[in-house]
Amino acid sequence: MKTDLALNINNVTKIYSTGIKAVDNISFKVKKGDFLALLGPNGAGKSTTLGMISSLINITKGDIEIFGNSIKTNRVRAKKYLGTMQQEFNINFFRTPIQIMLNQAGYYGIPRKTAIIEVESLLKKMQLWDKRNTQGRFLSGGMKRRLMVARALVHKPKLLILDEPTAGVDVELRQSLWEQIKQFNSEGMTIILTTHYLEEAENLCNRIVLINNGKINTSTDMKSLLKSLEKETYIIDLKNPFNESELHLPIGKGTFKDPHTLQFTVSKGVTLSSLFNYLAELKLEVISIKPHKTRLEQLFIDIVNSKTKS
Repeated sequence: MKTDLALNINNVTKIYSTGIKAVDNISFKVKKGDFLALLGPNGAGKSTTLGMISSLINITKGDIEIFGNSIKTNRVRAKKYLGTMQQEFNINFFRTPIQIMLNQAGYYGIPRKTAIIEVESLLKKMQLWDKRNTQGRFLSGGMKRRLMVARALVHKPKLLILDEPTAGVDVELRQSLWEQIKQFNSEGMTIILTTHYLEEAENLCNRIVLINNGKINTSTDMKSLLKSLEKETYIIDLKNPFNESELHLPIGKGTFKDPHTLQFTVSKGVTLSSLFNYLAELKLEVISIKPHKTRLEQLFIDIVNSKTKS
């Protein structure tokens, strides 16, 4: 079945036996080749949504299609297109990476000779080949997560779900992992990401779905969402101290965390050069400047807060 959609979630609801409505009539689409961020606060419905996509959780109402195949009526075929890396470690700690990978390939009916070639390629890409005969219990947390990504890819899925893939991974390993995942996306793989590192979502994803209280709050492309940001806040380190608690300028206002640290909020469209010029007029020499939060993080907070208040 030909379709330009990798994923079609159509009016999906999940009500647990306890009566809790975890997902409330949500709909969104993911096109082939998209890198989508699925974000929301804890308890928003993200994990339930991913569970339904992966067929680990039954849908109460609605339907989900993966490359045109309904997981209700054609689940086996739909799952062949899907690779999933779950947040929790779920590998056999007493098996080696090569054993884990070959077992996963066997689950999808891949002939062993073919699987051996693919497993070697993936383990090398994930920088795990040297650990191929080391039991999982002796791998570091970062290695275990990379192994889980490799395992999700062994059957060459067209849609990859990554649920908090870099949780607990150090910065260097996180960067190397994302470089490899970006490469998979550039080669045409569709990816859905959940993460608490919002700067990752901003830097990697071209689309975003924000979910809160089981409902879709926002579904749009990343560039359009970031353009809607009304204000930006910066942390400015100053060489010389300023002895006031606040700083009011025509372009915005700031609060001093200490005499050398200014938190300043500017309105949309105000350039950093304008801010530097005003500070220079006050004889305030800037040592460094950085965003207080990523733009996506600020938008996320604003959206969740506004939803809470309404």
